Amino acid sequence: MPSFKYILTSLLCLMSLFTIAQKEAYVTDPDPLVQAKLANWQDLKFGFMMHWGTYSQWGIVESWSICSEDWISRKSNNYVEYVKEYEALPKTFNPTQFDPDKWANAAWNAGMRYVVFTTKHHDGFSMFDSKYTDYKITGPDVPFRSHPKANITYHLFNAFREKGFKTGAYFSKPDWHHEDYWAPEWATPNRCNNYDIRKYPERWQRFEDFTFNQLEELMTDYGDIDILWLDGGWIRPDSTINEEVISWGYDLPKWGQNIDMDRIVKMARQKQPGLIVVDRSVHGPYENYRTPEQRVPDKTLPYPWETCMTMAGGWSYSFNPNYKPTRQLIHTLIDIVAKGGNFLLNIGPSPDGTIDETAYDRLREIGDWMDVNGEAIYASRPLAPYKEGKVCLTQSKNEQTIYALYLAEENEETMPPKIWFSQLVLPKSATIQLLGTNEKLKWESVGNGFMVHIPEKLQQNPSCKYAWVLKIVR
Repeated sequence: MPSFKYILTSLLCLMSLFTIAQKEAYVTDPDPLVQAKLANWQDLKFGFMMHWGTYSQWGIVESWSICSEDWISRKSNNYVEYVKEYEALPKTFNPTQFDPDKWANAAWNAGMRYVVFTTKHHDGFSMFDSKYTDYKITGPDVPFRSHPKANITYHLFNAFREKGFKTGAYFSKPDWHHEDYWAPEWATPNRCNNYDIRKYPERWQRFEDFTFNQLEELMTDYGDIDILWLDGGWIRPDSTINEEVISWGYDLPKWGQNIDMDRIVKMARQKQPGLIVVDRSVHGPYENYRTPEQRVPDKTLPYPWETCMTMAGGWSYSFNPNYKPTRQLIHTLIDIVAKGGNFLLNIGPSPDGTIDETAYDRLREIGDWMDVNGEAIYASRPLAPYKEGKVCLTQSKNEQTIYALYLAEENEETMPPKIWFSQLVLPKSATIQLLGTNEKLKWESVGNGFMVHIPEKLQQNPSCKYAWVLKIVR
């Protein structure tokens, strides 16, 4: 498990990164197909993410324990031996209970409408049947290779796509297993490549080609892909090494790590027209939306964005997970959507290919809430002042319908008799009802706002738990 120091340092770095990122100009993609797909993605609002790999067998943070930066803790002080043990994990990785249909059903019933799956994390282990490496789920030493669903990414994408999901491929640009990224001749002092690519350009070119070829496989052999979600933002042209990158707190090399995104994106969009590309933290033409991590911005943002966040403590599977309460997850979804963003919620599957029952319980409870109130979430738009007290606001695209989402506190099981809005003027003809009921509620103008009266029978028997939604038709 990550140490407290690691978690605190990571959060502080992420907050700094996000603050700086807000200052960088967003570049709108001129491709009308990309714009259309991005608009559709913004309507989906709620997505499902999974960090899964051989590391799940140890219940540790994904990939990072083999990086030798000094903030990282691991179970052994012998780094060389530890890496050998880590890289032998594929020999025992056998997730025979893998059932992507069950995952897709649970996520769909929870109200999620797109999926982002870790096809490869920084450690370089491919969760797809790549012909460019043996360090993969179908590798010769992996017991799962003979399973009918051994090509995990293929079967997972198919299962989710058949259910109706848009699909996203997480892919790590750095590959710490590849000898042309972390060359075995030299030490690996940090997350970056460990040799000067100006001295060994042919070596770096091999790594560029390897990255391109693996991405071409994903864009060619795995059906319709809607999002290419690229992680590892320290791989970037030197022209983009800025204050944000330096704020991550490690010594940068004196050279960039350009992998020719122009070439990659041209290929990817030939294979997948309109593909949304998310080159995380590399601000420019290939960051079609931004991804604040483990936090919600304090205001609306002037570009498409998505908060990616864990349901439990870390991204990967833990033997002692600390799952967020359903109330918190629903309130987080509402807060994000009221500010115009999407919510990508991560669950780490176990080494045998299952998801914890507690996670399924959370998904079911979120789904119960979405069944009643989903219209206030999907395809909604922000409405100033976005939030007042316990109430968040969204509106329909045509701006004729407003949704007031009351965030009930813990142990607040009955609705208040009155809900007041001080900064929203309604026409006299407006009607208000509680979602999940057909009863029209009485309301009156008060100053520059209005007050809604909740009948006692609804106070005592609200239509759902955790957050109650008033539908206001102007």
